[in-house]
This record gives sequence, C-alpha cells and structure tokens, in this order.
Amino acid sequence: MVQPLNTLSATEIVALTLNGTVNCETLARECLARVAAREPVVKAWAFIDLDQVLREAKALDSRANRGPLFGVPVGVKDIIETADMPTQMGSPIYRGYRTLSDAGCVAQLRAAGALIVGKTVTCEFAGPAANVTTNPHNAARTPGGSSSGSAAAVADFMVPFGFGTQTGGSVQRPASYCGIVGYKPTFGLINRQGVKPAAESLDTMGLMVRTVEDAALFMQVLTNSAKVQWLPADAPIRIGLCRTYAWKDADEATRNAVENAARRLEKVGFSVCDVALPPPCEGLPRTREIINDYERARGMAWEWNTHADKITDALGKSIRNGLVIPRAQYIEALEQVALCRHRVAALFTDVDVLLTPAADGEAPLGLAHTGHHRFQSIWTQLRTPTVTLPTDAGPSGMPVGIQLVGAHFADDRLLAIAQRVFALLGQGPRIEL
Repeated sequence: MVQPLNTLSATEIVALTLNGTVNCETLARECLARVAAREPVVKAWAFIDLDQVLREAKALDSRANRGPLFGVPVGVKDIIETADMPTQMGSPIYRGYRTLSDAGCVAQLRAAGALIVGKTVTCEFAGPAANVTTNPHNAARTPGGSSSGSAAAVADFMVPFGFGTQTGGSVQRPASYCGIVGYKPTFGLINRQGVKPAAESLDTMGLMVRTVEDAALFMQVLTNSAKVQWLPADAPIRIGLCRTYAWKDADEATRNAVENAARRLEKVGFSVCDVALPPPCEGLPRTREIINDYERARGMAWEWNTHADKITDALGKSIRNGLVIPRAQYIEALEQVALCRHRVAALFTDVDVLLTPAADGEAPLGLAHTGHHRFQSIWTQLRTPTVTLPTDAGPSGMPVGIQLVGAHFADDRLLAIAQRVFALLGQGPRIEL
C-alpha cells in the first residue's frame, strides 16, 4: 500500500520533491484534502486559503532553484507575521490585520522552498485563554496551548511542521497532549523578529514535528547549523532522571512514562542516575509569574489602554497583576532565575541530558483550560533546549510524553540523543487515518 503523502515527514518529503518523484502541487492537494476532511472537528486553522495554497505550490514547481525544504507544507502560529495572510493573534482586536512583511523565520522557510499553508490557531496573544482547537485524538479534550493549532495540525497529518512559541509551556505541553515531537531550542537561537511578544525574556520559538530528524532539518535552515551527527547504537549516553519539585503534581501516567523510560534505557546500556534540581529552583513557579506578568503588561500597554474590553478575563488578570509589580521585585526574580541557570548548568558535567516529565498527564477533558505549564516553564526560564517525545499512552488511550533537556547551546547533542531514545522507546498513540 502506498503511504499517503500527507503522512510523510518533512525529511521524507524533500527526498521526493528534490529528485522530482513528487511535485509540490500533488503533495499540497493531499494535505488540503486532509484539512477539508478533518478541519470541521479539529479546528486547527485561523486562516487558510485553499486556492492560494495551490497557486503557491504550482509556483514552487516552476522554480529552477529548489531549497532544502522544497515543497514542505508548513503551518504558522497566528502570532507570527505573514505578508500574504492575516496575523490575528487569536484576538478580535486584530481581526483581519495584515502586515507588509513576513517574520524573519517565515521568510527563511519561504527562501528554503517551504510552502506556507496557513495560520494555525493560537490562544489569545499566546496567553492562558483557550481558543477553539480540539485534540485530534479526542475532540472532547484540549490540545494544549497556546500553540494549539500547530500541534493539532501536525498530529492530524495536515502538515508535517508547525511553528510554535513557548513562554511557559506552549510547545512542550501541546506536543505531549497531541502525541508529536515538540522541540524548544536554546533561547534566542531562532530569530523572533515579527513575532508578537508575550514576555520577551522568556519567549522562545519552537518546532512542532513528528520526527526528531525533522526538527534537525528545520534547525539547519533556521540557524545555519551543520547537520546533526546521529549517534551509533553503542554510543555511551548519560541520563539524569530529574523528577523536579513538581513530581507530586504528575499523574500516574506521567510518572510511569518517565520511570519506565529510565528503566528501559538503563537495560540497553544507558547510564542512568537520579538528579535533583538545586536551590533556589523550587522558586521558579513564582519567578515565572512575576516575569511573565511584568513583561506582558508593558508589552501589551496599547491593547490594554485602548481595547481592554476585548481582552479575556484570564489574560486581563495577568496584565493587571503585571502593572502593579514593582521593578525591584521583577529584577529580584530575574536575578533568582539567573542563579538557577548557573547552578543547573553544573548538572551537565555528570550527565548528557535530563529525563523529566513533559506534562501532568493526558490532555484534560474539556476545552476551557489548556493545562498547566509547571513541567515546561522550568526549562523555559532556564533557557535550556528541550524535546518532548510522544512515547506512551495514558489510561484513556491518550498520548503521554516524556521530556529530554540538554545543556545550554548543546542542541545538536540533545537532538542526537533524542533520536536514539525515540527509536528505542517507540511512539505512543497516533491518529488513525
């Protein structure tokens, strides 16, 4: 049986498009057929123009120069600017809003030959208020947020790649809930020009994909990095099992996924040891809210001053809180996080990566709440690269992920280890076609 083109990874797609086996228009039509079949339920897209996508695909097919992402369909989170599509931020304030230019990261993908399919649903201003997207495994459950649409579109085989952003847990949590690979690079590696800020000292661009190899491929384009050197089967790998201070809040499904992964990896020769986060990391839940609220309130001063009535209560609470936080308290929080970064960096002297929970457990029932960021915002603040791998299933048959964390700027090493771990542990539930 021939594998449907829309289910291929980006790496598989470029192998076919660059040698002329598959053309961009044919690939685009299969992806759009999947969108047409599933979008009424999944609601992953804030904007998509089917005719425009086909015109762009045909234009790609006529190009003489074919880049490293030639023909790969891409979804762009709707806080990221696109010159030919509205950027609406998940808010009525920006309904129909268009910019004159692409965000830097979008322009890079276009230059590499990628096909921008549309804008994926985001929670309002990448904040806490849920939007309309459902979990493609079960429409009664949240896909997570705020990169809801990108995670759902990739999981449901509409596109092989979606941009996400993470200020708390907006890449890793949706990836775990939807059963895909979520990659948050070291802070600042992917340029954020043209991306609506939430909290600028935390905001990190992230990638939603179905394979670790695809994450590496897109990072080559976005950061001009060399190809990741994949590890041989007998490469020595040191894993630090880091349950974190939030372990008590993890569901049994998450605890089992993390501890089973540690046992299975140890059995095949990995070195595994317990690692604890050093003090004052237990204060990271408090510092995250201070930094997020303080920066968001100032970054959204225009929206708050002119359109407060169009901002949800959940986001409004964060802005109001941020407006009264004293500068001294904000600086103290930044200094505490900087100390944590320094102390956590020392952990990587004895281990290559940390193994830790990705989320509390399965995606919760209902669409009003996108889940908690407690297991993701640790690493967002510490600015370390992280990968969520969808290795397990929970008691309801929903995906449950594990998270691997690398040292600051050791992104290639993290991806190489993640690829080995994923190959050994296998994948949890996938969407049935």
